[in-house]
Amino acid sequence: MTRKKIAVVLFNLGGPDNRDSVKPFLFNLFNDPDILGISWPLRPLIAGLISSLRAPTARKIYAHLGGSSPLLANTKAQSNALSRLLNEEEDEYQVFVVMRYWHPRSDETARQIQDFAPHRIILLPLYPQFSKTTTGSSCKDWKRAARKIGLDVPTTTICCYPTVPGLIAAQKEQVKQALCGLQLDSAPRSRPRVLFSAHGLPKRTVAGGDPYQWQVEQTVARIVVELKDTPDVPDFDGIVCYQSRVGPMEWIGPPTTGELTRAGKDGVPVIVVPIAFVSEHAETLVELDVEYRRFAQEQGVTTYIRLPAVGVSAPFIGALKDLIKEAAGSDTSLRSCEGLRLCPQEFAHCLQ
Repeated sequence: MTRKKIAVVLFNLGGPDNRDSVKPFLFNLFNDPDILGISWPLRPLIAGLISSLRAPTARKIYAHLGGSSPLLANTKAQSNALSRLLNEEEDEYQVFVVMRYWHPRSDETARQIQDFAPHRIILLPLYPQFSKTTTGSSCKDWKRAARKIGLDVPTTTICCYPTVPGLIAAQKEQVKQALCGLQLDSAPRSRPRVLFSAHGLPKRTVAGGDPYQWQVEQTVARIVVELKDTPDVPDFDGIVCYQSRVGPMEWIGPPTTGELTRAGKDGVPVIVVPIAFVSEHAETLVELDVEYRRFAQEQGVTTYIRLPAVGVSAPFIGALKDLIKEAAGSDTSLRSCEGLRLCPQEFAHCLQ
């Protein structure tokens, strides 16, 4: 039997690779019509203004990380871990990386895949919860790049996997260990508060039919239920909250900072879980580890524990492998972690 050649494309956000690339990275971000909903030719003008204004602050953020984003290196580590698992299969898999707003971008990766000459392409966003601003935007840009060079290969998109068992298991185990560690150190007088912190979105995006918030809540609900059903896990309060607000628009909430303020007033220990990030980058390593930790201390939070992103943990990478295998054997062009459409029909931004 002939081995099939299958190209797997991992989508991620991207980040600047040096100080000079901060401003063009920001321009690419804000020039995306799915991020800044303003028509051309006004959008690039506004994107240029925003990137110029935000670049000095962003450079200070990346200075904490040595001047560049670690996201590409961390994504490549996930790609390598996934490749090792897929190489155990009969078919020939090759994993590629596409960053939405910095290199390697869709055009250069599409050319590499064309040279690989696969029988099938599987698109796998490293965003477990779907949003038109992340997965939706990456998929549209990929289709543009593939069409541009005539890369016409059967393609399956894994649009979302907010409740895939491996993701839930990886997060659950980390929270369990943190809660049990609190009990061993010194039993807290009040129930610990677990803040499941996700990147926020403008309210108007969600109101327009984006399922991201609903999917984040599905992820958290599944983790909390499994933790509550696990023996010897101390009681805790689990709360979904949102970080990284940008601009004057009203965003979904509650904000993570608001929950830290409330935790300080209530005198409870805090465990922060980056629930929508699977790789370490500026929003975990700087925003959560530096800025929010300092803010929490100022609000009187005496115990602040930030759990790591799932990264290359075995349950998570194993879950990605299973999703890819299922997609490779499917005739459909679009799949979620539960087969076809996962979201209720009210969410118009779904790819289905």
